[in-house]
Amino acid sequence: MTERLNVEGLRYARAVAETKSFSAAARAYGVTQPALSNGIAKLEERLGEKLFDRSPRGVTQTAFGTRILPLIDRAVAALDAVAAEARRLTEPGEQKIRMGVSPLIGAHLVARAFSAVCDLPTPRDLVLREANMQDLRDGLRAGQLDIILIPAVTAMPRFEHRIIDVEPIVVVGTAAGDDATLELAEAADEQFILVPDACGLTTFTTQLFHSHEVPLRAYPGEAASYRVLEEWAGLGLGSAIIPRSRLTSPDVPHRPLLNDGREVQISFEAVWNPDSALCADLTLLAQALGAAR
Repeated sequence: MTERLNVEGLRYARAVAETKSFSAAARAYGVTQPALSNGIAKLEERLGEKLFDRSPRGVTQTAFGTRILPLIDRAVAALDAVAAEARRLTEPGEQKIRMGVSPLIGAHLVARAFSAVCDLPTPRDLVLREANMQDLRDGLRAGQLDIILIPAVTAMPRFEHRIIDVEPIVVVGTAAGDDATLELAEAADEQFILVPDACGLTTFTTQLFHSHEVPLRAYPGEAASYRVLEEWAGLGLGSAIIPRSRLTSPDVPHRPLLNDGREVQISFEAVWNPDSALCADLTLLAQALGAAR
């Protein structure tokens, strides 16, 4: 075996070993499943044996994979440690924390983050970047962001996670009354306006309905972002699911979404690289965000 091993192939293999799923690993890395499968196939060709067996029951490691995958895990961890140490040595005076936030992150969480950074042992500036989920995940993996605040809807293997906030979900639409609520089981009768899955809201919605085996009837069109959902719902095109904090006004007609009488909630998490030179401060920051809720 004289050819060099592709680093992305090694990372893909480690993700599949952790998630036990090619589709989950592809979602975690923000690539298509064929791209991930192709990367692993090329790695297996260079190694000379298959790492995984796939069957209707799931993904299992081959005998060869059982011996090789722990070495791959250590190799990728060592590569990440090299990059983290290089950043620490070349940026010794860095005083900022670069935080990426999903458009769904409310102003109260951003304000909480600024306050928490001020209380860190080493004073730092907080630099914010709002972007869609894919860009935030890519920025974190590339070291362009130190920590991201996103809806807890997609796994990111090898990163640290902490739930920092939860909030109720409401259904916006003309059918809403002053004191009305909507049970999830009854939501199958409604038509929901969805958005491109950039902010994580559509992933949350589809996972919610699927996990409770409730059919999701989607409006045939698509809104550009969650910010126009209220307007479209007000026009009678359908209903829309959003976090309560994203209502433009408490007067907007809406109904709390319930599941067996309990509020349906969306969770938000902080995600950061455990190998970051700022890991200690990032951990403290995430803890402070979570404790404040």
